[in-house]
Amino acid sequence: MPNGSNPTDVRCRFFPSARYHPQNAYAGALALMEEAIEDERGDELFYGCLLEMAPSRQQRSIIAAIIDDEAKHQNMFRQIYCELTGKTVFPTAPERPEPPENLLTGIQMALFGELQAVEKYRKILFGLEAATFRNMVIEIITDEIKHASKWNFLSTLNACQAYRRPDPL
Repeated sequence: MPNGSNPTDVRCRFFPSARYHPQNAYAGALALMEEAIEDERGDELFYGCLLEMAPSRQQRSIIAAIIDDEAKHQNMFRQIYCELTGKTVFPTAPERPEPPENLLTGIQMALFGELQAVEKYRKILFGLEAATFRNMVIEIITDEIKHASKWNFLSTLNACQAYRRPDPL
């Protein structure tokens, strides 16, 4: 720092930070929470289709655990929304989704859906000031990252099985 300059006079212009201030992101966070509640319910139903297609007990166990987390996330977002607004949000009752053409395609769709959810939930996080709510959203985000890793594992497992050469006779 140059001699005689005041540290409060520093103008930091390295990266725009306005979107990280909760007061700038709060209204958007509420709208995104409403979407997230719907998305989590839709994921839960879609993953149910994948559960039925899974070829092994190990894969069904992994998918069932992800489904349980999706239901938990929906309820966590509903709780945060209710505590912030005093309003209860219920997800619409979507129809059972169309199953993917095959398990591998469905797993890949699930993987990228989880990654998109992380992007959306990060924006929700930016709009929350209370540590309790921020901690809840961080738990949801880290679960979604964990799910992406599990879907990646299942994708690799099923891709390897799909491209395995037949055993010679």
